[in-house]
Amino acid sequence: MSAFLLLIPFFLIRFGLLAFLNKDSVTRAAMFAPVKGGEIPAYWVYQVSNGFILVSLCFQKIVIDFSWFFYAGIISYAVGLALCTGAVINFAVPRSKKFHDNGLYRYSRNPMYLAYFIFFAGCALLVRSAVLGVFVLLFIVSSHWIILSEERWCIMEFGDEYREYMKKVRRYIGMVP
Repeated sequence: MSAFLLLIPFFLIRFGLLAFLNKDSVTRAAMFAPVKGGEIPAYWVYQVSNGFILVSLCFQKIVIDFSWFFYAGIISYAVGLALCTGAVINFAVPRSKKFHDNGLYRYSRNPMYLAYFIFFAGCALLVRSAVLGVFVLLFIVSSHWIILSEERWCIMEFGDEYREYMKKVRRYIGMVP
């Protein structure tokens, strides 16, 4: 079975659901905060690795053999899609005109990125591609630098209110004790 099929629900959620809920949110989701210094090469690694992941899945096959790779891949894929759905809904309908701190954003400052990490890891497991796995790791690491630039932008945009949010909610997962 073509791994391209894995991308259909992802794109329907990421773009279709987002546009259905709030057309303006598609533009907001596509916006990148200004990058500087070491974030510039990370931005390009992010873009290239993301592109490689998406294109390579169009040419790979899902390995269905009921091994632990298959089950781990299915679970990761499903959890990634579920998190992406929740993050998209919360992103499309923010609590206020300020930054997102509703729904999943109460537990992660970056639930959409977290969903992508889990989703893409599931895809790599389902196609059993070490090369794809390496590109997923590059995507995850480079995303961290993109997230740092977004946090810097949010601090400039929202000031102390965002700093307080950062004290309460971790970058990736969990409430700060």
